[in-house]
Amino acid sequence: MRIWVDCTAAAHPLVLRPIVERLEAQGDEVFITAREYGQTVGILDRLGLHHTVVGEHGGASRWRKAWALGSRSRALAKLVWKKRPELALAHGSVDLAVVSWFLRIPSVQMQDYEFASVQRQIAFRTARRVLAPEAIPVDRLRKLGAKPKKLVRYPGLKEEYYLYDFVPDEGIIDDLGLDRGKVITVVRPPPETSEYHAPNDVYAATVRRLAEADGAVQAVVIPRTPEQGEAARALGAPNLLIPDRAIDAQSLIACADLVVSAGGTMNREAVALGTPVYTTFSGRMGGVDEVLIHEGRLRVLEDPDELDLCKRTDPVGVLNPRDPTFLVDSVLGAVAVSP
Repeated sequence: MRIWVDCTAAAHPLVLRPIVERLEAQGDEVFITAREYGQTVGILDRLGLHHTVVGEHGGASRWRKAWALGSRSRALAKLVWKKRPELALAHGSVDLAVVSWFLRIPSVQMQDYEFASVQRQIAFRTARRVLAPEAIPVDRLRKLGAKPKKLVRYPGLKEEYYLYDFVPDEGIIDDLGLDRGKVITVVRPPPETSEYHAPNDVYAATVRRLAEADGAVQAVVIPRTPEQGEAARALGAPNLLIPDRAIDAQSLIACADLVVSAGGTMNREAVALGTPVYTTFSGRMGGVDEVLIHEGRLRVLEDPDELDLCKRTDPVGVLNPRDPTFLVDSVLGAVAVSP
């Protein structure tokens, strides 16, 4: 088959890579489109996934989001029409949802956060099949349009599937010029341009706390936007490193002593890799994170003074790798599902 894949955020190339590679290995033709946003394009380049960049993120404004959705969807429709795919795949791309519905292309949507309501409503209702973790209650997914006949629930975390064959490159520590004797901390800012973002001061206070622990801590801040990177650099703290390119964040997380993140994917990567992790996410907590918090694998940070800044002693590696073949079979099975 000819399959279209759309990546609109930094996590998407990581999530979809093992599926794309297995589809291509069995003879399917895959073409990838990408939106200019955060490290999305840089990560595609780093992973060696050939792609075509179409459009960019509209920013935090709802009007700008709507304008970007319309303009990018029109541009995608022209490109996709020429390719004539038989199936479309994304991890929450609303643009792919709109275009695949308009061109009558069966689509598959993956997702592991259920509270970006408008985006999920569009993506799930237009999809032929929806893949979501078992941790998300079925009734939440059904309200968004993922009816039982189109829903496939998978065990565990999506990160455990794309990290299935992951071998951490411990050279990332030297590449970034980090001191192995210090407490290496990875920091991810909040999704300020997302509709589900709820502002709070914990992230900023956390960065200040880490900056003040200069003698004992080195922190790598992985920004989502150029503005977030500039804000961290403006602190002038010598122990804060802000990469200006897409890096091997998974290896860094595996080798780090601590992760503090306001996002979802990086938190769950830390859980999958056994790295202690705190969340500063201030939006409505999704089903996956609710389970991880209940199990004690993810901790909610309300006060930066609660951070346990100490060196890890446990081994590096994926705790519970899961074979992505299940996801590939679920994606391909969408073609046989009636509209």
